[in-house]
Amino acid sequence: MLILASASPRRRELLDQIGLTFTVDSADIDETPRLAEEPVAYVKRLAEHKAASVFARYSDKSRLIVLGADTTVVVDNQILGKPEDEADAARMLRLLSGSTHRVITGLALVTAFAAPLVSAETTEVEFSPLTDHEIAAYIATGEPMGKAGAYGIQGRAARFIPRIHGDYSNVVGLPLARLSDMLAELRR
Repeated sequence: MLILASASPRRRELLDQIGLTFTVDSADIDETPRLAEEPVAYVKRLAEHKAASVFARYSDKSRLIVLGADTTVVVDNQILGKPEDEADAARMLRLLSGSTHRVITGLALVTAFAAPLVSAETTEVEFSPLTDHEIAAYIATGEPMGKAGAYGIQGRAARFIPRIHGDYSNVVGLPLARLSDMLAELRR
């Protein structure tokens, strides 16, 4: 039985897209980066912590696989989480404007029959230069709130992104090819 340790509707849609059967039991953990923590280590730590905390809730663990995931946006080695408010969203979008940033997702599979599998996927995303008017109009849609880096590539922000280098589903929030490889590794 696969359990997604996330309340993200985008992750649910992505798992549905590849035909996986799963339930949702979201983890509520502190997502504060540690002092001088590298972005890849940060998302891997959070993904594993989310999966392990949900895994611990179940008494019958024999057939359980818990998937934890965490996505962050990194520009100039600065981790951009979810914006606290509209001003924070505007700050993030100004940082992204006219530059290339990284989207990094940490993945963890926790089960009773194997050591935890933990991995990360990185995709480079190019952003067009944005005017203050474009930033304000985008924020007014409400879409930036609740998303790492204050944008959703699968939504209206797609028009700001001329190209990516890497896995598109990673930018949405769950690298499907990497996840499929990890699930196959558990079956071996």
